[in-house]
Amino acid sequence: MPNDPGAGKVETFCVLICAFNESERIAEVVRACRLQAPAEVVVIDDGSIDGTADLAAQAGAHVLRNHENLGKGASLKRGFNYVREQGFDAVIVVDGDGQHDPSEIPRFLDAYERTRIPVLIGNRMADVGGMPCIRRWTNRSMAWILNRLVKIYVADPPCGYRFYRTDVLPFVMSDLPRFAFEFEVLIRAAMRHIRIDSVRVSTLYNCGHRSHVAPLRDAWLLFGVVRQHMLAMRNDRKTADD
Repeated sequence: MPNDPGAGKVETFCVLICAFNESERIAEVVRACRLQAPAEVVVIDDGSIDGTADLAAQAGAHVLRNHENLGKGASLKRGFNYVREQGFDAVIVVDGDGQHDPSEIPRFLDAYERTRIPVLIGNRMADVGGMPCIRRWTNRSMAWILNRLVKIYVADPPCGYRFYRTDVLPFVMSDLPRFAFEFEVLIRAAMRHIRIDSVRVSTLYNCGHRSHVAPLRDAWLLFGVVRQHMLAMRNDRKTADD
């Protein structure tokens, strides 16, 4: 079972980076990740037109290219399928825009070794000094929505800095596009009683690059995903009653 506390130590893991037009930072991010992940750093280049794929490969990443921009959801799904095929025990997802500090990768590994919790989400909410107010408000609202509707508490739901044990991936994989993918992963995990916890990570917003995430859009996406699942559950109950 995915929550089996005796599932064993993470012997092999890789770092997965989804990148779209990140030529300014991708080489730096890959090199920093390689210091933490001796096995492999995998970059899914999502149809970039600025040389991201070549720069990632030159920095030492294994690069898989989408021939057009398919969005983060499709890139994550491709990456998850790859790491399962390669037999890695776990995967750590890092954004390619420099807003995650690769030196904090050991925090996820340490947290897993202590708890055996198979899904760990980065938590930037412990130190919000550098976080824009609208992002702070949105993150807290999203955490409340998840807790209220699907009975899980994730302090920082949109954070893309994550650890997954690979044996849970088939149970949480989403078919939703773009950033909605990551929200549905949390809901699917909750519905299957797969344990989720948080790992404190830094808030890095001064990397000289505009983030692809947008607080209001993220909140709306989460609301839509939760609503879809709640309606499906209601319909299932109604069918069972009939």
